[in-house]
Amino acid sequence: MIIFQKIRYKNFLSTGNNFTEIDILRHKSTLIVGQNGAGKSTMLDAISFALFGSAHRNINKPQLVNSINNKQCVVEVEFKVGAAQFKVVRGIKPGIFEIWKNGEMINQSSHAKEYQRILEQNILKLNHKSFHQVVVLGSSNFIPFMQLNPHNRRLVIEDLLDIGVFSKMNQILKEETNTIKDNLKDLSYKIDLSKNKMDTQKKYINDVKKITDEAITYKETQISTKRKEIEDLESDNAKLSSSIEKNQSGIEDELKKLHDRKQSLLQYSAQFRQQMATVAKDAKFYEDNETCPTCAQDIGSELRNEKMEQAKSKAKELQSAMGKLTDESTQVESSISNTNDALTKIRDKQSVLHSNIQQINRLQSEIGNLREDIAGSAVADLKEAEQELENIKSTLSDMTDSKMRLNETYSYKSAIAEMLKDTGIKTKIIKQYLPVMNKLINQYLQVLDFYVHFNLDEEFNESILSRHRDAFGYDSFSEGEKQRIDLSLLFTWRQIAKMKNSVATNLLMLDETFDSSLDHEGVDNLLKILYTLGDDTNIFIISHKGDILDGKFENKIEFIKEKNFSKIK
Repeated sequence: MIIFQKIRYKNFLSTGNNFTEIDILRHKSTLIVGQNGAGKSTMLDAISFALFGSAHRNINKPQLVNSINNKQCVVEVEFKVGAAQFKVVRGIKPGIFEIWKNGEMINQSSHAKEYQRILEQNILKLNHKSFHQVVVLGSSNFIPFMQLNPHNRRLVIEDLLDIGVFSKMNQILKEETNTIKDNLKDLSYKIDLSKNKMDTQKKYINDVKKITDEAITYKETQISTKRKEIEDLESDNAKLSSSIEKNQSGIEDELKKLHDRKQSLLQYSAQFRQQMATVAKDAKFYEDNETCPTCAQDIGSELRNEKMEQAKSKAKELQSAMGKLTDESTQVESSISNTNDALTKIRDKQSVLHSNIQQINRLQSEIGNLREDIAGSAVADLKEAEQELENIKSTLSDMTDSKMRLNETYSYKSAIAEMLKDTGIKTKIIKQYLPVMNKLINQYLQVLDFYVHFNLDEEFNESILSRHRDAFGYDSFSEGEKQRIDLSLLFTWRQIAKMKNSVATNLLMLDETFDSSLDHEGVDNLLKILYTLGDDTNIFIISHKGDILDGKFENKIEFIKEKNFSKIK
């Protein structure tokens, strides 16, 4: 239950810069009087503004600031909910919105709308409409319950019965259901995509198998061709090796002997040339000299001729030997050339043999690679493709399981949603309370001397039987009769709220209710009801007919206007 304790305000509407303070708990009933425009209803607007950010009457927020001071508009309201003490401070110029709990301000890090939601949903547990249906009955800008549309009527009743949580649950459930729908849609798309990928992968595997078989056949043909080449090369190498082995050793020995012989002939040739030079020198000496240059003796012609003949004879021998040496040298050179030609042929064969060996090694390496391709790479590609197919199948299975679970969850949440609809749990709860509501409404109508049978159905449409049990609607009655219905509903909602302890409060405010369409008997009957409300209710009656109501309440507050500012007299 909300226990309102105190309301303070300044620079609000017609009030000045000094706080106007009203102690709500001080008296059980208070009459508020004053001339028109003196500020009687300002208290009602102040409470409404402090709690919900808007006045009770249809006044724009900038117009709530006192037009003379035009700043520092502040409203404070103090109340208790259970054991917790709260104070709400709201102001304009500068803007203020603070919620204090047990002397500490609640964190304002959230947005102003979220801060207001905390106040309404977590603390007060009622909204602006419900507040006016339970706490206030006013002639100014007040929309009675019977003039609300069915949707707003339902919202008021849901607040009274504290079943608005089902609407919040339904809203959360809708969001969760929409998320599940989106997830199901996404999963269905992914499942279709995986199925397409699986079909594509299967086709790819079949193509790989087909290509692999063709590739293996082709590579085996290449292996056979290369083996034949190796066999031919090895046959050639065998012949070459045999020929090389047969000729290489003798030719190299022969070539060594020829080079040795050539060296000897060169030495003989040098010796012969030396001897020929000596013979020529001697012959030249005897030919040119008749006297010995050493002893100065005459050389006889006979000796000279003999020496010259000996020289000629020796020269002929040497020339003959030199000719033979030249002939033999020519033969040796020819033999060396022939032997070198034979050795070159052997080396050419060795080169061909080496080239063949390299070719054989290359072919064997290629055969090895082809065997690896057949045994490894093609199979590996196929295994990789098959593994990928298994992964797709596994993912598809997981997604199918997830979809099944989501469908199951969706079915459960759909069943819960049916329960949380207006036609579900809330209707069952409302059905239980409707007889009590209708009974209380009719009791209050009888107290107010209005003898009709009033009934609200589950859609909160009224049926009223009057006179000869004819059926009427709310709009069929006079303004005084309508007000009796409105008052009966107001007291019924308060009684239901007290029974449920949902939006029950100690505060009841009647704004010019006694000044409107009620006749003298209606006023007396309304007072009877007010007198029976109990000690836990603090009633404030706003009226400009103080002379009629004077003395009927514990306390009286009179508002006056002084120098264009409203204040308590």
